[in-house]
Amino acid sequence: MKDKDLPIDNNPHSLEELTDQANKIIEYLENEKDLDNSIERYQELLKLNKAIEKKFHKNFKNINEETKNKVKKIIKTK
Repeated sequence: MKDKDLPIDNNPHSLEELTDQANKIIEYLENEKDLDNSIERYQELLKLNKAIEKKFHKNFKNINEETKNKVKKIIKTK
């Protein structure tokens, strides 16, 4: 299953929470000896990565929009 096909069900979580979850999975995968047991965890990590990426882009877009509005407001007052 491609990571773009995986559902992202972690939307209500913050960026920090998603990152913590991903770090825990990475730690688990690094310590796992039998890689056959790791497929599901790896797929979960891919979902989290996609969710983190989407949240990051959404936050970036919001910050960019807020900055534009503040700059416009400053320019109008001059």
